[in-house]
Amino acid sequence: MTTETLAKTPLHALHLELGARMVPFAGFDMPVQYPLGVMKEHLHTRDQAGLFDVSHMGQLVLRGADAAKALETLVPVDIIDLPVGMQRYAMFTDENGGILDDLMVANLGNDTLFLVVNAACKDQDLAHLQKHIGAQCEIESLFDTRALLALQGPKAVDVLSRLAPEVAQMTFMQFAPVRLLGVDCFVSRSGYTGEDGYEISVPNESAEMLARSLLAEPEVEAIGLGARDSLRLEAGLCLYGHDMSTSSTPIEASLLWAISKARRADGARAGGFPGAERIFAQQQAGVESKRVGLLPQERVPVREGAEIVDADGTIIGAVCSGGFGPTLGAPVAMGYVKASHVPADSEVWAIVRGKKVAMKVAKTPFVPQRYYRG
Repeated sequence: MTTETLAKTPLHALHLELGARMVPFAGFDMPVQYPLGVMKEHLHTRDQAGLFDVSHMGQLVLRGADAAKALETLVPVDIIDLPVGMQRYAMFTDENGGILDDLMVANLGNDTLFLVVNAACKDQDLAHLQKHIGAQCEIESLFDTRALLALQGPKAVDVLSRLAPEVAQMTFMQFAPVRLLGVDCFVSRSGYTGEDGYEISVPNESAEMLARSLLAEPEVEAIGLGARDSLRLEAGLCLYGHDMSTSSTPIEASLLWAISKARRADGARAGGFPGAERIFAQQQAGVESKRVGLLPQERVPVREGAEIVDADGTIIGAVCSGGFGPTLGAPVAMGYVKASHVPADSEVWAIVRGKKVAMKVAKTPFVPQRYYRG
């Protein structure tokens, strides 16, 4: 894609002004890093507060008395009993139990749900919703009208509560309409870094004003996609299209925790979502391979696509995400391995430029998550 054909977020001019290095990502021209550099951006977010432009993500609203019930037919998650003012992690599954996308669903009250979906999947997600539940509820795309900012890190609460004191009372995964600088926003206490923080949905025309105001605070630095990736990798969080896809089910992707108890085989509203039978069968019988955390035992970054072998050199899987973990001070990775090698501390090897690099299977997150639960 040429720069001319890439979409731009409402903060594009600000990124250029801040000296960002821009790269194509999910059809958008996005900042991968600023002059501070990926390593310092990563550590600053862990230590203070980082501001991320995630406006490339898709925002949607579902309205109607049957909206929650309708959405439940597409996700293995309890939406009907999702409390007002809370959000929940969800996945769209296909008929084979494969993952079409992962998303966040919030209950705004008044029969209204607010969804955030991945940038690369947003058009197909909208079509998927319209096709399957368009007759049961109103579906409104906010793709072209709202920006999304993520303020992440231990100082995020101090910064945002200067603009709206009430956000300090929110706990992890709470979601609320909040006025910031006179603008009606939606704020969730959540994020994609493993740190405490907030995601802020703001009308396009007010996004730059809000971003500049937040960046003016002494604790805040602009953070690019490079550090976003290393932060989420240390936190053991999946990236759609890499760590999960239609070729992996929630069981294979180690996301059983995200299937609500009410929707499991023995739950009050068991099944009723695409691929439920296959997912339940896998939960019962186990799977051939599974996503695990991996700690390379040498200071060699192990990248996505690297083959994983056992002691005999037999291929047993592949790396799906990998890089250097600045907080850990060591390389980290995730990959799919055969069930025999899933237990923690199993020894496996990655093939990097023709050489074997020793790795240990490890529990995730690699760096403890610090969500604020009150």
